[in-house]
Amino acid sequence: MCICVNCHYVDRCITYHAVETQHEVPHLTADPDFEPIEPSINVNIRPRQDYVEMEWDVVGCVSFKQEMGKWAKLRPGELVPT
Repeated sequence: MCICVNCHYVDRCITYHAVETQHEVPHLTADPDFEPIEPSINVNIRPRQDYVEMEWDVVGCVSFKQEMGKWAKLRPGELVPT
């Protein structure tokens, strides 16, 4: 699971914006202005019958500042990305 969903900076983060782009989901912000320090991203690659599924998750970040439920506060009623 991407640690970004519980990060204070999720709506300003350049790295999370890139993950949103990879997942082809709407962005929390059009112009992120926060450059995180040393984010670590895991990319899980799953070959399917006629395509390749890729899941991008930020699993570590020196800038991580915990704010439980931050993503859910920004998108009330939507399913939190897993």
